[in-house]
Amino acid sequence: MNWLLEPSVSTFGPDIDRLYYIILVITGIVFVLTEGLLIYFLVRYRKRPDRRAEYIHGSTRAEVLWTLGPLVIVLMLGFMSKPVWDRAKDPAHFPEDALELTVSARQFEWESYYPGAGGDPDAQDAFSILNRVHVPVGEPVILHLEAEDVIHSFFVPRFRVKQDAIPGRTIPVWFEITEPGEYELGCAELCGIGHYLMDGVVVVQSRAEFDAWRAEQHAAALGGTGAAQLAGSGDLDGAPADGPVAEGGL
Repeated sequence: MNWLLEPSVSTFGPDIDRLYYIILVITGIVFVLTEGLLIYFLVRYRKRPDRRAEYIHGSTRAEVLWTLGPLVIVLMLGFMSKPVWDRAKDPAHFPEDALELTVSARQFEWESYYPGAGGDPDAQDAFSILNRVHVPVGEPVILHLEAEDVIHSFFVPRFRVKQDAIPGRTIPVWFEITEPGEYELGCAELCGIGHYLMDGVVVVQSRAEFDAWRAEQHAAALGGTGAAQLAGSGDLDGAPADGPVAEGGL
């Protein structure tokens, strides 16, 4: 069911969509009823020459009902949201066998860090890429988000993932994608004059394609002077670079 949103491609996406539409329907009904009553009262009790204003104390029963009604609805939504929130946001519920990467945000680009083939982030074949995140399809991925300057926000709409990256903190976010493809990555926090240019892409590949791509980057890093850096769009205009260069060469 997707009336307004693009179809989600993450494992917890359908649960988030379901909550979104439940809240949308509830607020829509409240909006229609409220505005309908407003229009009715404007017409029904409009000023007339033969009618005098009258003081009405109010209704205790009505006040109790319109207080308890929203309270029950909010509590219901809270109980419905708790397991979805835990699954999507609570590190205690993250998968244990996930691929773990670090993604660093800065004005105005994303940089993804991949450890060496043996898992050592400081190994000679470790590498990083700009404005691209490559992950395998059908497998859990945990990104450790960092920010080098101001608050940014890692936002991939099709994943139903949005998480702030805050200077001085490392914040984990996870997802498992069900369909391969390239998905838009944006910054959802106003982070400066070039905020609108801070875009990227998450490339979701089959395990074989991901392994082949990562092996190429490891080889390129070993051919350079330390960790290699592949520019996906190193300049503010988003123009891709030709290939990997040694870190510090951008």
